[in-house]
Amino acid sequence: MVQVTSAGPVVPYSATLNVRDACLCLHVQRAARALARRFDEALRPVGLTNGQFSLLMSLNRPQPATMASVAELLAMDRTTLTAALKGLEPRGLVQVRVSPEDARRRLLTLTAKGRKALAAALPIWQREHGKLEASLSSEEQPDRLRRDLQTLTAAPVVLPTTGCRST
Repeated sequence: MVQVTSAGPVVPYSATLNVRDACLCLHVQRAARALARRFDEALRPVGLTNGQFSLLMSLNRPQPATMASVAELLAMDRTTLTAALKGLEPRGLVQVRVSPEDARRRLLTLTAKGRKALAAALPIWQREHGKLEASLSSEEQPDRLRRDLQTLTAAPVVLPTTGCRST
């Protein structure tokens, strides 16, 4: 409960401790930062960050992706996606081009160099992800964590299933 004093409102320290211990948003943010650091370090030898790996992986599809579909998949706004692409396009990992059907739309494609970078990064991701899952206390825990996080995002991600290449 907030107390009002002559100096203005005062939030008691017990509230701070409660938020520290109970806030799901804080715990998810902390976990996300820890995971990002872990995967950034693991992917460093191939010159990618975890965010770049995720972006390249999101473009690994049979047809060019739209900015909107990638932004939705990665849960980022288009401005943030545009900034992320600026780090990959000059390196020749992705191609951004105008849609032939609608000049207002941009189509994103993984280049041959991007596919090569992704192929080098995937075994590193698989190894690190395997270690991460093994560190959880039970075999069911990774699947439960994924389900709980998907529930929190509340927006189902749908990937195209037609024309997909199997690996």
